[in-house]
Amino acid sequence: MKYTVITGASSGIGYETALAFAARGKNVVLAARRNEQLEELKAEITRINPDVDVIIRTTDLSIADNAYKLYESLQELQIETWINNAGFGNFASVANQDLNKIEPLLRLNIEALTILSSLFVRDYSNSEGAQLINVSSGGGYTIVGNAVTYCASKFYVSAFTEGLSHELRNQGARMQAKVLAPAATETEFAKRALNVKDFEYHGTVPKFHTAKEMAGFMLDLYDSDKVVGLWMD
Repeated sequence: MKYTVITGASSGIGYETALAFAARGKNVVLAARRNEQLEELKAEITRINPDVDVIIRTTDLSIADNAYKLYESLQELQIETWINNAGFGNFASVANQDLNKIEPLLRLNIEALTILSSLFVRDYSNSEGAQLINVSSGGGYTIVGNAVTYCASKFYVSAFTEGLSHELRNQGARMQAKVLAPAATETEFAKRALNVKDFEYHGTVPKFHTAKEMAGFMLDLYDSDKVVGLWMD
């Protein structure tokens, strides 16, 4: 049995991506902080496709040690695809940003992604069909005002993943490394980035995708030979 690992699976793009891969008959490992939402997702996947095996890992990946523990806990599994989707944003000027929020942002968006990518590549770079997909952002290719630190973290994700793709290709490795860069997507992102309880995309954001649409783009990228899936509109 082979598995697709999805971090940040409790909501948004990760949640819908889990449903999309499970609908294809892919066994999934769902990792996130919120166990209740993961259990709800597991129940939904079982309803859609009872033949799919669903494994839950409740973890806070903004703590580096937890990234290592997550990977180690999956050593007995055969992993086919690893999707580093977990991450969050922040809207504030550099001078005014809350460093108590920025520190875990950097640890999650950059450190955990780098640890998990490196461990996966180490073990699976020569496995036929293996894919690593890291979720960046449209903000990983252009700077957005009052989101400089977040964009910088996603520039790292984009550069790291594209560079890894070139490295794997030069080594003749079988693994593919890809980066998904979503434009504005209707998820919990804005609420956490703005530190608000509610955020209405309709009427506030001129153009945006639904999380389900973005999961469809994730599958398009998975099916293609492209390294970058950039959706800016």
